[in-house]
Amino acid sequence: MKKLVVFVPATLLVLFLLNSFVLKEKEAKKKPIKEGKSGEIANIIFKSIDGGQTWQDISKGLPEKLQREGVSRDGFFANDHGFYLRAGNGVYHNEPNSTTSFWTKEIVPGNQRNIAPGKNGIFAYDFRGQFLQKINGTSDWSPMYTTFQEQAIRIDTTTDWMTRNYNEKIVHNVFETAGGTVFIGSNNVLFRSTNSGKTWKPAQVGDARMKLIESNGVLLSTSKEGIVRSTDDGQTWNRVLSEGGLGVAVERIDGGFAAIVNNIITQTNTLHISMDSGKTWNTIGEDLQPSRSSLLMKKVGLLKSSSEILSIKQMGNYLLCGRSDGIFRSSDRGKTWQQLVLPATENFGFNVSVSGNVIYVIPNKGC
Repeated sequence: MKKLVVFVPATLLVLFLLNSFVLKEKEAKKKPIKEGKSGEIANIIFKSIDGGQTWQDISKGLPEKLQREGVSRDGFFANDHGFYLRAGNGVYHNEPNSTTSFWTKEIVPGNQRNIAPGKNGIFAYDFRGQFLQKINGTSDWSPMYTTFQEQAIRIDTTTDWMTRNYNEKIVHNVFETAGGTVFIGSNNVLFRSTNSGKTWKPAQVGDARMKLIESNGVLLSTSKEGIVRSTDDGQTWNRVLSEGGLGVAVERIDGGFAAIVNNIITQTNTLHISMDSGKTWNTIGEDLQPSRSSLLMKKVGLLKSSSEILSIKQMGNYLLCGRSDGIFRSSDRGKTWQQLVLPATENFGFNVSVSGNVIYVIPNKGC
């Protein structure tokens, strides 16, 4: 009897301590991240200068709210000059040859959350079609394309929630060619201007999925029908790659293009390259496809998602492929792939950008 009396209180004490520990742990997770020094933040963006063998966390100096919210899908880009990120009240820039996490900042006077590279400077824009541009070599942001909405409403009379509530066309993206032709992607129309936005005309195709890329006068774009191509500065377009589903991504590579499209039969994303300016395509990356077992488990509901191919980039002699579960590298034009070891982070995938021989990776927090 004495043993039982001793055992019961001891058990209750252990359960009480365990319960207290669990509650404290839950409360700690609920607490917001303190708005302390910017140097305390981490795991927002990583940089590799050795082909993905080692990684440097360059988050220091960025706004702390990115720790919680992540980076918006159209809030960053990379080009030959480095990596650009829209956050807080500015655009942050990291040079590719920088060996530290040093960022320079340009103050943006408006609330436009998306950015894109332009021929003469960076564009900042929002879904309501309000544009700013910072001209190269200056620190001034000027309004651009101020008559776009007025002309777009006249050109496209389709009614949707945006036109009903705001009498405006929703803007998904902006792209400027090397020759200065500007495209603005909307829900139903791809708008095109050849005179710096003074007048706009509809291109032959247009939908919300269009993301454009240019190489040697050839334009390619994702679309709801796969990948489309133009050789007359975007006036007319032809479908060149389709497996029945959406175009997911298209990128320039040395000597050609790489693209990802959705196959409606297998319900997977497939990877392709073209070495003749987008006329014909070869399928690569078969070993990057999800296993049959994972596809079956997803079909019967045992898995929420499988390891989908989401992005393709070139870095030096390598092709880099982003999947929902990691980043893979190929040195033989996609015949074989090696998974890169990334820093441990809680995320739903990775956004990959390349500037010269530098790789930038943003863990996707689902925003």
